[in-house]
Amino acid sequence: MQGRVLRPMEKAYSYRFYPTPDQETLLRKTLGCVRLVYNRALAARTQAWQERQERISYAQTSALLTEWKKQPQLQFLNEVSCVPLQQSLRHLQTAFDNFFARRASYPKFKKKRDGGSAEFTRSAFRWKDGQVFLAKCSEPLNIRWSRQLPKGVEPSTVTVRLSPVGEWHVSLRFDDPRDLTLAPAQQSVGLDVGVSSLVALSTGEKVANPKHWNQRYKQLRRAQKALSRKQKGSKNRYKARLKVAKIHQKIANSRQDHLHKLTTRLIRENQTIVAETLAVKNLIRNSKLAKAISDAGWGELLRQLEYKARWYGRTLIWVNRWFPSSKTCSGCGYTLARLPLKVREWECPRCQARHDRDINAARNLLAVGHTVSACGADVRPKPSRVAAVAMKQEPKL
Repeated sequence: MQGRVLRPMEKAYSYRFYPTPDQETLLRKTLGCVRLVYNRALAARTQAWQERQERISYAQTSALLTEWKKQPQLQFLNEVSCVPLQQSLRHLQTAFDNFFARRASYPKFKKKRDGGSAEFTRSAFRWKDGQVFLAKCSEPLNIRWSRQLPKGVEPSTVTVRLSPVGEWHVSLRFDDPRDLTLAPAQQSVGLDVGVSSLVALSTGEKVANPKHWNQRYKQLRRAQKALSRKQKGSKNRYKARLKVAKIHQKIANSRQDHLHKLTTRLIRENQTIVAETLAVKNLIRNSKLAKAISDAGWGELLRQLEYKARWYGRTLIWVNRWFPSSKTCSGCGYTLARLPLKVREWECPRCQARHDRDINAARNLLAVGHTVSACGADVRPKPSRVAAVAMKQEPKL
């Protein structure tokens, strides 16, 4: 590790906070203005393209915002900080950039029932004595500090978010200068994600899938049936919607907690982790497996492994998803012509070795990962290079 240049890592800590009545009134007004500006700008850009095939830039939407503030019916836009409004336009520009780059679908209009968020940059908040003062607020936010920021660090951006169940959260973004590199570990592991077992490791261990959605299925079903009976626009429907949202939030929280504990354990115990690239968005198009895959959280699992490996100085190697890890014998290298998904165990015709499908895949991924590392590949190699190492080409489109 000698000679290593340490660069600050951008991180964000999220906290629950409890606003005063005056703060909540201002924040709800701010979220409403952010939502209105975003939706108006999206409608203007959509209309310009449909009618004149014209692309409106961020600068043009910013000029529109200035005109909107001058209109008598939109004078309330001047009652909140202008920074979150400008940031919403920047977020809209990012959404369109992702759309034109084919990384995301067309931007959608924001809805009040989703809560919403507002982003405050340095000019719109003060950090004083470890407390956050937002623009137009004389009192600091009453934050529940579940963990402290690193010493000598000040947040660069503060994002306030209202969840669909009415809970307030604040996210503090900062540059972390600390070196969190863990002591070198002797073990390396390959992992294969699944549905019946969330993760199968090359060591032979299987981590069970908690199936958080199934645990609360009956409770969620009753709440959704009660919601469907309520009249739209009524207070009872609003209360029923909150009950459904709270159940969904409990499911998401339990899933996130389990994934964080699992990924942290894998990072601490292993120096090198080998996993396969997965097109989760394509996999959930399968109507029979979409619910199980979404509940397992494959994408979030791999995302957490990636950034935690970067934080703690571990090596994460990606193997192309077209490599036949499940149907290749980890003992002799024999590859089956076909292996249906329902077959969980199989016997190698050449060496008569008995394989568990998932553990065999994890062992093959570990072996290929060592090969990629020995060949000098990048931590995240290109698909064509990984396929060449795995001696299998991608199918032609």
